[in-house]
Amino acid sequence: MNQRLIAEIGKSQRLQIVTRIKRSEGGLSVGELAEVLQMSYMGVKQHCLDLEKRGYLDVTRRPKPSGTTGRPELVYRLTAKAQELFPKENNETTLEVLQAAQTLYGPSAPEKLLFLAFQRKAEQYARRVSGQTLLELARSYVAIRDEEGYMAELVCDEEGHPLRIVEHHTPIFTLLEAYPALLHRLEQEMVSRVLNVPVRREKKGECAPYSCIFHLEPV
Repeated sequence: MNQRLIAEIGKSQRLQIVTRIKRSEGGLSVGELAEVLQMSYMGVKQHCLDLEKRGYLDVTRRPKPSGTTGRPELVYRLTAKAQELFPKENNETTLEVLQAAQTLYGPSAPEKLLFLAFQRKAEQYARRVSGQTLLELARSYVAIRDEEGYMAELVCDEEGHPLRIVEHHTPIFTLLEAYPALLHRLEQEMVSRVLNVPVRREKKGECAPYSCIFHLEPV
C-alpha cells in the first residue's frame, strides 16, 4: 500500500473499512460495515464521513430489492483516489518495451508478446494449483491470486458449486488501461485454461475503481 496515503488515512479501522469496501461487489452501507467489522454504527459512520471528506469514498443510493418497500439505501464506494492505496506494479518499462516492439516489428507485436506472457503465466498457475474437482482447483487458484494482490474471492452457490471468481484489484492496472480488450481476453483465456472450464469475463465498472468477474460455466 501507498505509505503516504496510509499515513493520511490514519487509524487502522479506516483501513479496514476501505479494504472491506474494496472487496465488495458494489459498495457497502454503514450497517453492513458495522456488522462485518464488529464496530459500532456511529463509529463506522464517523470514519466513512471522514474518508469521504478526504476523497477516498463517495456515496450512492442502492435500490431496495424487488418486492420490498422503503427508501433506497445509502452505500459507500471507493473513489479513484483510493486505488493508490493498493499494490500496483510499475508497468512503465513493460509498456515501453511493447511500444518499441510495435515500432520495430509492426502493430501485431505487442499482442504476440502479451499472448506469450499470459500463456507462460497460465502454465505456471497450472503447475501450482492443486485439487481434483473444479471447486478444489478454483479455491487453489483464488488463493494464489489473492496472495499476488488481486484481492480474489470465490463465490459458490448454496450447494457449494463454484459460480464465479471475483477480483477486486489488479496490480497491472496501467497495462490494462493501455491494452484493455486484449488483456481482458487473455485473462479470460488464462483462467479457462487453468481451471479447464469455459469462462466469461465481466468488467464491473460501478465497483470503482476496479473489479472484474470471471463466470465459470462448466459444460
